[in-house]
Amino acid sequence: MRARPLSPWPQHSEAVPRVTTEQHQPIVRRKLSDEVFDRLRASIASGEFAPGDALPSERELMTRFAVGRPAIREAMQALENLGLVTISHGERARIRHLTAASAMRQLDPVAQLLLSTSPESLEHLKEARSFFERGMVRRAAELATDEDVADLRAIHARQTELAGDATAFIHADMQFHIRIAQITGNPIYVAVSEMMLGWLQEYHSHLLIWQGHGDRTLAEHSLLIERIAAHDPDGAEQALTGHLARSSHLYAHPESAEKS
Repeated sequence: MRARPLSPWPQHSEAVPRVTTEQHQPIVRRKLSDEVFDRLRASIASGEFAPGDALPSERELMTRFAVGRPAIREAMQALENLGLVTISHGERARIRHLTAASAMRQLDPVAQLLLSTSPESLEHLKEARSFFERGMVRRAAELATDEDVADLRAIHARQTELAGDATAFIHADMQFHIRIAQITGNPIYVAVSEMMLGWLQEYHSHLLIWQGHGDRTLAEHSLLIERIAAHDPDGAEQALTGHLARSSHLYAHPESAEKS
């Protein structure tokens, strides 16, 4: 008896493979520099290269990944743009020591652009700052030491002496709020505070001194110091909320100012 020939088509009893949406997607060819970037970043993340280490030379990387010099240089530039390496002329790239501050700085160019083109974003930033600093000042009031309080009073005294210099006065104001962030012992609080204050500074009216707001700022800072020194989270939050609400209009976007 002759054997029955095998059918090239699946029988009803056989499972037919399902074709997924992904299988219909076109295969995208990636740039060589993107592949090099991914591999170097993975090596940094795995600890193969530690902070301060020099990466292999361009020639060594070309041999390692079997790619040309342009792909290596593009990948290195991308790593530098992310703040993962530092590149100095004539030297091999070195791995940077990452901190909360260096990570936050990567947001700076995009945030500045967003704020410059969107008045609404400035209002959102002021609201975010208020929400963030209220929780932060409560933590500072719980943890503040005598040394912390002394530092705040020293900044306040220096700011008082600068009442006739708008730029220096505003800089001291920023230092006051950053010092409150430092009391928490949380480097992310400090980094976020520094970035928010830096972004807001671009929209600060230097008229605050001449319009009498300087004296009010100093009085409000004094109250904040006393509530922090008394380890009074509720009182510190209340004092800060009033301070930020009163000073909110001192930060204005040029487009909003033109319409008003």
